[in-house]
Amino acid sequence: MAGEIPNLEAIERTGTGKGAARQARRDGMVPGVVYGGGVDPLPIQIPQNVLLKKLKAGRFLSTLFNLKVDGHEDVRVICRDVQRHVVKDLPTHLDLMRLRRTSRVSLYIPVEFINEDSCTGLKRGGVLTIVRPEVELRVTAGDIPEKITVDLSGLPIGEVITISSVNLPEGTRPTIDRDFVIANISAPRGLSDSSNDDDASASGEEAEEEATEE
Repeated sequence: MAGEIPNLEAIERTGTGKGAARQARRDGMVPGVVYGGGVDPLPIQIPQNVLLKKLKAGRFLSTLFNLKVDGHEDVRVICRDVQRHVVKDLPTHLDLMRLRRTSRVSLYIPVEFINEDSCTGLKRGGVLTIVRPEVELRVTAGDIPEKITVDLSGLPIGEVITISSVNLPEGTRPTIDRDFVIANISAPRGLSDSSNDDDASASGEEAEEEATEE
């Protein structure tokens, strides 16, 4: 089931056009428009400091939001573009697209690792190295998974967990075509160093034997 979708609060703009947009910016707002969904575009504005905070948090363009505008029903949206000032790099306009429940979107979904206590590799001192704590997936807006789950039961040291080894929710697929790594169970550093020392010692003994034979 879908996880909690963050809210994005906006104010409806009464005026349209360049003049109204410039006035909004002077008032510390970032003008924007909400379009799609089979209804008329809705001009909005968002406080610049609020938008900047969300932009700095990262992945604003790939986050599904619940848009709240007074006088209008809440609607799910995704940002399609944020225009910025060429010199100041501050946001000057944003475009939000309404989504139907059947719309397909790309979102980052967190990865949860379970059954660490029954993982063979971890019991033997291995270390779980997480390469991707979240994965970008192509999902349906009306059925967004809260997370994807990786079962560590019985996995040995040296196991590499790739996206193909994970059971994804029905109708969900990765945005990357190749079979990328999510995590691995690596040997503890001491064991790795010991193995390297053993290899080096064995090589040295072989070299000594060869020299004696000569």
